[in-house]
Amino acid sequence: MKKNVLITGGTGFVGRHLTQLLIANGFSVSVLSRNKRVNTANVFYYCWDVEKQFIEEEAIRKADYIIHLAGDSIVEKRWTKKRKASILSSRELSAQLIFDTLVKSNKKAEAFVSASAVGIYGAINGRAICTEEMQPTNDFLGLTCQKWEAAANQFEKLGIRTVKIRTGLVLGKEDGFLKKLAPVFKLRLGSVLGSGKQYMPWIHIDDLCRIYLEAIKNSTMRGAYNAAITDDTTNKTFSEVLAKIYGYSVWLPGVPSFLIKFFLGEMAKLILTGRRISNKKIKELGFEFQFNNLEEALRDCIKE
Repeated sequence: MKKNVLITGGTGFVGRHLTQLLIANGFSVSVLSRNKRVNTANVFYYCWDVEKQFIEEEAIRKADYIIHLAGDSIVEKRWTKKRKASILSSRELSAQLIFDTLVKSNKKAEAFVSASAVGIYGAINGRAICTEEMQPTNDFLGLTCQKWEAAANQFEKLGIRTVKIRTGLVLGKEDGFLKKLAPVFKLRLGSVLGSGKQYMPWIHIDDLCRIYLEAIKNSTMRGAYNAAITDDTTNKTFSEVLAKIYGYSVWLPGVPSFLIKFFLGEMAKLILTGRRISNKKIKELGFEFQFNNLEEALRDCIKE
């Protein structure tokens, strides 16, 4: 029988791509969704409601592996006090619901793989290269990721191999942050944001999904792994390369930091800050990134 992978957040950007890759590699996939959906030959849908702590337990009982992607988007709305609380609780409570159901069902999955983010190293600028051993920061992004990973760590207590994928900016064809950015650059209106010196650790969606597949298949993977290209891309570099792909050079003046802060509030930190990220740990496993070059990755993402 095919091994079954249960994905939370499986209908989202990463989840959809990951589902296709898992099926192509001989797995069946179960997806936890807030809305009932029609099953297909290789994908089974189950309902859950994190706020009400409800879950269809069959999804847990049949899972050989669990990939936890669910959590409120950090870029969808301004970071009000209420929104921050929702971002935090959506990650903690969803993991807790899975954990409690595993205990109740006396089920032991082979691995629990949780999404995390390079935001654990903080919304700050600097030239220090962040490795997985680096201490997290205690700003909002850092604390969110810490609690996200703490919720994942409890699965180790059940004897379940646990992996945390600290993801950079994900580049993809039809979604992710390029969905909003590319149309502006296509109209030749692209520009540098803020100083332009902030680093933008990125990863192609295909490589990210391959890392999740590696986390399932490679029994030596445990703990945290950075999932980003180590190439010191800055916002200025990113803007220039994207403009080049559309056939022009950036000509507009940069968008001032104060203006970004005015419109986005505290969330502007996502745009105006960025860290250098090391991917040495994942590469030492023998993992090879298919997209190491920013221009090649962007061209793949925006091709018609």
